[in-house]
Amino acid sequence: MALLPEARMVLDVSGTWKLFVLTGYEPREWPVHGFHRAEPVPTVPEREAALAALGYEVRGGAEWKWDATTGRRRRMFAKIPVRPVAGRSAVTSSGGAA
Repeated sequence: MALLPEARMVLDVSGTWKLFVLTGYEPREWPVHGFHRAEPVPTVPEREAALAALGYEVRGGAEWKWDATTGRRRRMFAKIPVRPVAGRSAVTSSGGAA
């Protein structure tokens, strides 16, 4: 299992890309950023900018990896290990500081 925090980008049930940071707390508390589009897939610089806005950065030169959920309805997602940006509070999905 990957160390937390970990960022994941998924195609949301709404049909648009969403990036969220798994922090080990309740999912409703995970920092989240919506890209509000299905295509094109958000670029790496767009993902990094979204992470920065949420108060995170990629951990130690890691690269985005694509994976899929298990089961009959497999869903693709991208993941990468991240860490909080020093001196910044992470932003939760509700927009407040964590």
